[in-house]
Amino acid sequence: MSCRSAGEGLLLRGLLFLVVLACGWGLPLQPCGAESLWQEDANLFTDRKPSKVGDIVTVLVQETTDTKDEGKTTAKKTDKSGVQDWTGVFDFLRGFVIGAASDTTGDGKSERKHHIKTSIGCVVTEITPGGNLVLLGTRDLMTQAEKMQVSFTGVVRPEDIGPNNTVSSNRVANAEIRVEGKGSISRLQKPGIFTQILQSIF
Repeated sequence: MSCRSAGEGLLLRGLLFLVVLACGWGLPLQPCGAESLWQEDANLFTDRKPSKVGDIVTVLVQETTDTKDEGKTTAKKTDKSGVQDWTGVFDFLRGFVIGAASDTTGDGKSERKHHIKTSIGCVVTEITPGGNLVLLGTRDLMTQAEKMQVSFTGVVRPEDIGPNNTVSSNRVANAEIRVEGKGSISRLQKPGIFTQILQSIF
């Protein structure tokens, strides 16, 4: 009888183990408690475009202006002076070119040309109600003979910003580019004292 009882006990324990195992298979899997580092809306193949104050946008500036003014005076005097400076001084500064040329005469005619090519890192300072980005940035350039500062402001649409968060200056609305310099080149672009005296007389 003892052997029979022992056999029945082993059989019952075996059946109980199988029941527990079968119940375990039927339980739904519980999700892992750790948060995934992957975001569903993330994309490996696109850069995140600037969308908030403090984001950086690189503006590729390439502008050329050509202005002419005409006027007439009773006394005519020709005083022609020109400065053609395509800034060979800045040849070692890659990505920056600036030039200016002027031609004036005593009869009131003048012609001015300016050309600038550079890149400026700008900060988003404001988001307009329409969702556009207000940009502001400056860039300082220094050589032994000249110190120049280029400042840029404007408004750009987020969809106009290209890869690597860059945008061409001709895609920026209300763009204002200001170039200020101090040094020998800037002094050359100002008329001499003799020319100023003649201009004050006539």
